[in-house]
Amino acid sequence: MTEEIRQDGSTILSSTSEHTIPMIFNNLCGKNFSGKEYQDYIRNVAPEMGFRPGRIELYRDGQLLKCGDIPKL
Repeated sequence: MTEEIRQDGSTILSSTSEHTIPMIFNNLCGKNFSGKEYQDYIRNVAPEMGFRPGRIELYRDGQLLKCGDIPKL
């Protein structure tokens, strides 16, 4: 099973680890952090992984599971 996070049709992150990619997706969408911690994550960590503000999508084996947004801060 391959999970991936895509932005603008391009795969930014992918893994065969069952929990890693969904956790990162939730981090990027603000489900695991809030406030300053989330803002710091979006400003510092997300760009290092290759993400920018905008729509992201979570896929499993090529099937779309969820969509989310990375805010512009």
